[in-house]
Amino acid sequence: MNALRTLAFSIAFYGGTVLFVATAALLSPFGRTPVQKVAEAWARYHRRCAAGLLGICTRLEGAVPTGAVLVACKHQAMFETLEVVIILCRPQVVMKSELARIPVWGWIARRYGMIPVDRAGGAAALRRLMVQAREAVAEGRPIVIFPEGTRVAPGEQPELQPGFAGLYRAFNLPVVPVALDSGRLWPRHGFTKRSGVVTMRFGAPIPPGLPRREIEARVHAAINALERPGAERELGPQS
Repeated sequence: MNALRTLAFSIAFYGGTVLFVATAALLSPFGRTPVQKVAEAWARYHRRCAAGLLGICTRLEGAVPTGAVLVACKHQAMFETLEVVIILCRPQVVMKSELARIPVWGWIARRYGMIPVDRAGGAAALRRLMVQAREAVAEGRPIVIFPEGTRVAPGEQPELQPGFAGLYRAFNLPVVPVALDSGRLWPRHGFTKRSGVVTMRFGAPIPPGLPRREIEARVHAAINALERPGAERELGPQS
């Protein structure tokens, strides 16, 4: 049953995505705002498909931040990358540069304000990230970063990537950590999703200006607040 629900979701969501991308491309000559509105509508469409076809919905805990702030989010599935577009106010999301090379979609993502970063690019990639993120700060928009660098399975708690500390130091912004457990229902590997509730827990803001070791330790602990070692194995076989 889960496999059939996942198949129905894939057909509906990815089929609809083609229409949203085409609409955004047609509206892009009229500025960034129409593209952002289409992106928000696409994220809401994803939420409806996930709820209606997969039986996956979101429970928010804690206070959702507003204004210019760094949002350091755990990353276990594609699910949260679209949820943050709805939950936050037009966030700029730091994404891996490979996504920006997807034909048409990658260009639209840049037009929306996504920030592609080459994870293997070293100091040069970090400088480009800083330049692009300054625009978000000037506009009072939140910047979402997945500080562990990539999707991880439930129970995994890798060290934070250096780009997070660089942003924190450069922009002198408070950090709001976000713990989540989407990987229980939306596994990193495999096709089939499971129904249930994804918890997204927004932690208390952490002030700017802390030493690197302290900010990294506090953020690492906060984004992993819902983690349990071996959680992925506890799911068992999927039908």
